[in-house]
Amino acid sequence: METLIKNTEERMQKTIDALDREYKSIRAGRANVSVLDKIQVDYYGVPTPIQQMAAVSVPEARTLLIQPWDASIVKEIEKAILTSDIGINPQNDGKVIRLNFPPLTEERRKEIVKDVRKKGEESKVAVRNIRRDSLEKLKAMKKNGEITEDDEAGGEKKIQNATDKYCKDIDNLSAAKEKEIMEI
Repeated sequence: METLIKNTEERMQKTIDALDREYKSIRAGRANVSVLDKIQVDYYGVPTPIQQMAAVSVPEARTLLIQPWDASIVKEIEKAILTSDIGINPQNDGKVIRLNFPPLTEERRKEIVKDVRKKGEESKVAVRNIRRDSLEKLKAMKKNGEITEDDEAGGEKKIQNATDKYCKDIDNLSAAKEKEIMEI
């Protein structure tokens, strides 16, 4: 039963980690290297992440600087950024690519906050689904005589406590991201 509870908590933690990665990739008006995480560049026929083919830095608050190690790949990186959904036009000087992040309008901030809340809610649903699966496994263990009724009740309590904890963590992550977006 302890392995079931440990497994449940690990799955819930993975949900939190995925949400955190998702939030980091949201463009919030400030230059952030992780907005490039989902962009793949066709590098000699192989889709490759930008970070594996270039040095990416943040020289100013609203600017990302991409310095490819191979200068011949600059055009491909520029093309990959243009076809992505980050909504920023790259500026290419032949050696480096600059991404200038414009300040967000109030309307765009509200749209992003709505998206942040939606992703947070989806993560909470995922955590609750993990709880449901674990409770079903607990009931099956009781039915098969692997655990007693008291063990089942204790297990349910531990699983519920974990669910509450991770839902609270999701709320905190979402609130922090909303605050970051609205302050910029």
